[in-house]
Amino acid sequence: MDYEKLTLVMRRLALEAGDKIMEIYGYDDFDVKSKSDDSPVTAADEAADKIISDGLRVAFPDMLLITEEQADTHSATGDTFLIVDPLDGTKEFIHRRGDFTVNIALVEGGHPTRGVVYAPAKGRMFFTTADGQSVEETGALNKDTVGPMTQISVSKPDNTALMVVASKSHRDQATDDYIGKYAVKDMKSAGSSLKFCLIATGEADLYPRVGRTMEWDTAAGHAVLKGAGGDVVRFEDHAPLTYGKNGYANPFFVAYAPGIDLKEA
Repeated sequence: MDYEKLTLVMRRLALEAGDKIMEIYGYDDFDVKSKSDDSPVTAADEAADKIISDGLRVAFPDMLLITEEQADTHSATGDTFLIVDPLDGTKEFIHRRGDFTVNIALVEGGHPTRGVVYAPAKGRMFFTTADGQSVEETGALNKDTVGPMTQISVSKPDNTALMVVASKSHRDQATDDYIGKYAVKDMKSAGSSLKFCLIATGEADLYPRVGRTMEWDTAAGHAVLKGAGGDVVRFEDHAPLTYGKNGYANPFFVAYAPGIDLKEA
């Protein structure tokens, strides 16, 4: 894999998709449909998916591509593939809360090794460089020229005063019960894969997810977190969260900065 090319292509496609998403976000109204699993989908999801999937297929024609919005890709299997969630946080988009992201990742050997997470409404761009290190890009976010970058890294957590981030749309009692096992200084709420990025930048220490997710929801954020020194493990046994599973469904998981004394489920 040409990681330099991959980085530039993923970044550019995320920005292009973000522009289209923000165009539709600015409409007075837009249609919301329900998919077979009752999750919402909008014209922005579909338009962003076309931009990204078309671009990836041109740039990497021999690479397996899995994307949320194309159900026919979900039956394909492999341990090395590109995986896309063109608009993670559709509920945040619909309610105009801004916490939605564009997500593109490379999975190799069952592990996400490269990824980009772009939050267009917040102007925040996170990605892994060719060498696998994670950065946040600032500035104008020009599609053709990479701007100033800051290498990001996880915090050194204080187990007596942890910063926890949890979902805005999927918070439940089971999540609160698990968080209650820790000494928490403060909590943040965030939508979509931004939660991984907040740990990657040291803005939070711990993100438990006791609820349904799919691999396209997590792969890019997982890659960014890994590249910043963090990790994601299965909730039940703290084994590594792997990718390429049948049906691309995730178990419950915990994303964290190393040094945290992880609690049992």
